[in-house]
Amino acid sequence: MSVRIAIPVPTSNDADYNGRALPQYVAALEAAGAEPVVVPLSETQERVAKLLAGVQGVLLPGSRYDVDPQRYGEARAPECADDDPARTAADELLLQDAFNLRKPVLAICHGAQTLNVWRGGALIQDLKTEVNHSPGREVAEAHPVKIADGSRLTELLPANGRDAVRVNSSHHQAICTPGDNLRVTAVSPSDGVIEAVELAAPEHFVVAVQWHPERTYAQSEFSRAIFASFVRAAESWAAPRVTGTESVPENRSTSGK
Repeated sequence: MSVRIAIPVPTSNDADYNGRALPQYVAALEAAGAEPVVVPLSETQERVAKLLAGVQGVLLPGSRYDVDPQRYGEARAPECADDDPARTAADELLLQDAFNLRKPVLAICHGAQTLNVWRGGALIQDLKTEVNHSPGREVAEAHPVKIADGSRLTELLPANGRDAVRVNSSHHQAICTPGDNLRVTAVSPSDGVIEAVELAAPEHFVVAVQWHPERTYAQSEFSRAIFASFVRAAESWAAPRVTGTESVPENRSTSGK
């Protein structure tokens, strides 16, 4: 039986976006050997909990919406788009389950931003740099990224491409302050924009990238390696053993801030 990965529907009310985006994530997971478990945003918490009981990993996809800046203590800038409360609620349920049970997490674009805020970090509400971070979904190599030594991403780089990694890009926001125990593992070298973070915990696979490896799965060895590594981590996942002396994992949700 293949490993099962939970993935929320990208948005609660944009069918066109969902129709473009969701199939690419599903195809990438299936190609990497996993079974996607799509989580509708209209489900009750009880139903989502039942779905999560049968999955071994969580993928948080992109979205056309922004994270509500009130969640990281800021007033909304004029350039900040609307948020999607239903997607936020689903992401928080999935993240809580993943961190409580140390299930692997792969977060992409909006998903990376959501993870960062959930861990207590903050975002740049609107990027203003010399690099075009939102050239569109058709541009496969928008700009280079510098991968940090010793990161999980470093281990996935092609042997002949360690100094010239280029990624696609489709975002106007980015991580400003990394969340609790999140290590910056990739930046855009020209402007310093954070492009990836990872949980600084060797026993828990949590990788968040600002670009979209699902869109370049077919042509990019690096993109395929990201999904393969995530699926391998999910295949080897086992629920932590609970003893009477272990404490309950803390709730990292920042809702209501």
